[in-house]
Amino acid sequence: MLRCMHWATPEDRRALGQARRKQVGRHQHEALHPKARPVAALELVARSMRGRVPALIQLKYQLMVESPFGYFRGAAPVMAADLAQLPSTGIVSQLCGDAHVRNLGAFAAPDGRLVFDLNDFDETIRGPFEWDLKRMAASLVLAGREAGHKDNSARKAAAACIERYAEQMRAFARMPQLEVNRFQVHRIDLAKPVHDALSKAERATPQHTFERLTTPISSRPGARRRFREMRPMLWRVAGSRAAAVVASLTPYREILEPQRQHLLDFYRPVDVAFKVVGTGSVGLRDYVIYMEGNGSVDPLFLQIKEEVASAYAPYLPDARPAAHNGRRTAEGQKYMQIQTDPFLGWTHIGNRQYLVRQLNDHKGSVAITDLAGANLKAYAEVCGELLARGHGRSGDPQTIAGYIGTGTAFPDAIAEFAIVYADQTRKDWEELKRSGRAKKKA
Repeated sequence: MLRCMHWATPEDRRALGQARRKQVGRHQHEALHPKARPVAALELVARSMRGRVPALIQLKYQLMVESPFGYFRGAAPVMAADLAQLPSTGIVSQLCGDAHVRNLGAFAAPDGRLVFDLNDFDETIRGPFEWDLKRMAASLVLAGREAGHKDNSARKAAAACIERYAEQMRAFARMPQLEVNRFQVHRIDLAKPVHDALSKAERATPQHTFERLTTPISSRPGARRRFREMRPMLWRVAGSRAAAVVASLTPYREILEPQRQHLLDFYRPVDVAFKVVGTGSVGLRDYVIYMEGNGSVDPLFLQIKEEVASAYAPYLPDARPAAHNGRRTAEGQKYMQIQTDPFLGWTHIGNRQYLVRQLNDHKGSVAITDLAGANLKAYAEVCGELLARGHGRSGDPQTIAGYIGTGTAFPDAIAEFAIVYADQTRKDWEELKRSGRAKKKA
């Protein structure tokens, strides 16, 4: 019989998960120690702004001050520091890193079908699986409060998310690993917020994006088009900077599979713009290239998005520094998504690292207003199942299931943590408001 020290049996892997309960009991996950923060929250946010476009830093603060959930979206470095102060299971999977209710969405798969999945991986890294669950659960409470839910209702939604995660992980532990790797989530359309996001994605065709983002350069019929000026969210880039952005397609093309290279070669660059996206990424350099294949009826928009080190990297001593953060992001996405953008890749402009992907190709997201009433719990269950699939593909379902067990101790503890962390987030948000950092300059 072949033996190797790293070839563990399913029973051994499950026993490893059970043994990790001695390292951190499941009930201990309800704890939070904000006083143990090595640095104040405002300072952690300020440090994350270093190297960003100075003119956009104020905009990020303004987006964060809009609501506690808005603050939460921009404060991943704060939560990373908070999670690092807590005991960890040490059970590692690929983390989405910024798991929250608005970082899931609908998009077109390579075969043209619309799918719904995790879709933002700027903070992705290998780390303790429970960190994703705690961030997602806290986001459900914050988003639930914003959508009009009382804490009891929001807590039940957070618990439902983790219960669904646990149920699915136990199922994965019984399945052939190849089946886990291609598992399709079939309950997605049952949640109205997801159904609505898929409907938005169906309408967000490349031609729709083309009409929304570009304008003719003259009133002459058939005139060439270019990006619209929509400051402060989108503006055209010209000259040497535009040339540098277009030149970054050359190293990007080299890392694509041959069939993707062939497809890309049919498109030529027409115009370049700078685009502001999300909340956490505001201030990082984000370019879009408008390209045409068979004329203006065949547009392609590529997003070239600056990537910096994951906010979790300083707290994971065993994590090797990413040689290229665009590559880290792309590979983390491929680990966790069952279907990925066919143009997903990475490049560089000068000494800055970038992710490359399609922009708005049949994409649709869930709005906070979509989470009123029974929709919050239904959506929470989808969030739990999709996180389970991502962790099941990139981690070990046997070990995770062994740790979680069959009771409610783990889901209950994470749900309690979600309430406590939402309360702390509100305090941090109020501190940001008092600081005056988000006030518009005269």
